[in-house]
Amino acid sequence: MTVRERVLDLLFPPKCPFCQKILAEPRAPVCPECRPGLPWLEGAAAERQVDFADGCFSPLAYRGTVPQAVHRYKFSRVRALGKPFAALMAQCLSDRLPERADLLCWAPLSKKRLRERGFDQAELLAREVGRLLSVPAEPTLEKTRNTAPQSELEEASARRANAQGAYSLLPGAGLTGRRVVLVDDVVTSGSTLRECAALLRRGGAAQVYCLTLARARGDR
Repeated sequence: MTVRERVLDLLFPPKCPFCQKILAEPRAPVCPECRPGLPWLEGAAAERQVDFADGCFSPLAYRGTVPQAVHRYKFSRVRALGKPFAALMAQCLSDRLPERADLLCWAPLSKKRLRERGFDQAELLAREVGRLLSVPAEPTLEKTRNTAPQSELEEASARRANAQGAYSLLPGAGLTGRRVVLVDDVVTSGSTLRECAALLRRGGAAQVYCLTLARARGDR
């Protein structure tokens, strides 16, 4: 632990993202009281299919205390939660991915939504996962039109229509022959990841995997 990290831990003690109690072990992503009761996805349950992707991995199901923690991160702008969430995701990726990734990227917010929120939650997760695993995290996609939040749409068909054509590859994205991991916070219908994965494939990525903190459907 660096001196800076020690000072920050003293000034702003890290809290468990799920119960908000101060962590006795500052580097732990979750407190020992919450860990056993979290809706962990294990074995085959931790993977799901997303079109144009070789796999989609998530350590948690989107239930119990998970939705409230994710909402606190995204909508209450508690950016510090990105670190413990990314730690859980990094471990999941290490356990699931057969070979080391070449590149991490993310499903980006629109410019309008980014101005409103103040940060891109998927970018923060991708960069922290990349730091933990020593894999470069780079912007490769942009959102070309503002859309309704996917969380407000119930039907899978509405989610697909909402995401369709909303993204494009950034000029000069170097994807040819690379194993790319696409990061987002939650996967529900998979429409956003599907749209982005298709673009990454079109840009020359040899393999595309998806990584999210939680999965909102099909976890039982």
